[in-house]
Amino acid sequence: MADKRDFYEVLEVSKTASEDEIKKAYRKKAKQYHPDLNPGDKTAEAKFKEVNEAYEVLSDKDKRGRYDQFGHAGVDPNFGAGGGAGGWGTGAGGMDFDLGDIFGSFFGGGFGGGRSNPNAPRRGEDVQSRVTVSFEEAAKGCKRKVEIHRIETCSECGGSGAEKGSSPQTCPECGGRGQVNVQQRTPFGVISTSKACPKCGGKGKIVEKPCQKCRGGGRVSKRRELEVNIPAGIDDRQVISVRGEGNQGANGGPAGDLHVSVFVRPHPFFERDGYNIWYDCNVNFVQVALGDSVIVPTLDGKVKFDIPAGTQPGEIMTLKGRGIQYLNSRGKGDQYVRIVVNVPKDLNSEQREALKNFKEAMGYDEVNPEEKKGFFGKKKK
Repeated sequence: MADKRDFYEVLEVSKTASEDEIKKAYRKKAKQYHPDLNPGDKTAEAKFKEVNEAYEVLSDKDKRGRYDQFGHAGVDPNFGAGGGAGGWGTGAGGMDFDLGDIFGSFFGGGFGGGRSNPNAPRRGEDVQSRVTVSFEEAAKGCKRKVEIHRIETCSECGGSGAEKGSSPQTCPECGGRGQVNVQQRTPFGVISTSKACPKCGGKGKIVEKPCQKCRGGGRVSKRRELEVNIPAGIDDRQVISVRGEGNQGANGGPAGDLHVSVFVRPHPFFERDGYNIWYDCNVNFVQVALGDSVIVPTLDGKVKFDIPAGTQPGEIMTLKGRGIQYLNSRGKGDQYVRIVVNVPKDLNSEQREALKNFKEAMGYDEVNPEEKKGFFGKKKK
């Protein structure tokens, strides 16, 4: 970690930079070092990875907070300060901790009042996590590993909460019902109500020798690494739900779900528009005037693209089916290629003379802009 550069320095932004400023800086740096623009350049490849790592941390509010406080150690999963993603919190190193007894909700007594059955099956809580993927990974789909903390049945006692070789005993106070009857004398006579048994806490059973691992709770927190399928076509900040991978239920109840928020890194030169993508193709005026064949990048690799003679700046061409895969469906969107004409700067004397000759040959005059048409502004007849 000592050799790593400061992430703010990598993206060349201040520590007070906004989310938009960080995104803009990332796009600039990612384009500068992108492998497609620097084929075979190992230095550019290393810097591209560095830029991606910096963006993944600084674009995440929680990770950025830990990084600001602890530096690189704050976002290192192998270091104590790094913490875990989602689920119940634990100490450094993911040590199990005591959950204590989990009781059901109590409702008011009195006339007809009652309470939920504490021994009824209860569904486990859902667990939240997040993952960051590249633009290409979101478009084509991928598999990613996520680390979570979740509540599981204690393997030592099998969820009973009792030490090995022993078992919970029926509560002598309530006879295992979990409730006791209470009689109250009122002006209307004696009213009989029920409440949770004070001796067993409403469980109906008493653990005389608690399990040392879960301390009688029957459940413990575990750190788990799960592989999650990221479907092709997923967009930034969409959520994937994985059934049954959340916290374990109580009393034989089903487990909760895992919800993974997917964050997509912006691409250095593609812009997403639904399932379509946009690409700015930079050319010179000779190419659009005479026509030319250029190579443009797509999500499926580079393709040859013909620019017809007389193409105007800002004109949009369409590459059918070169966009993003429809989510959970067949087919793809399109890629739109926007023609951007670069005007040359710092012309030398020979180039300037050639342009003047071209101007005279075409019959161009100095006229008002509104009276011009075409690329160089040919005077209206």
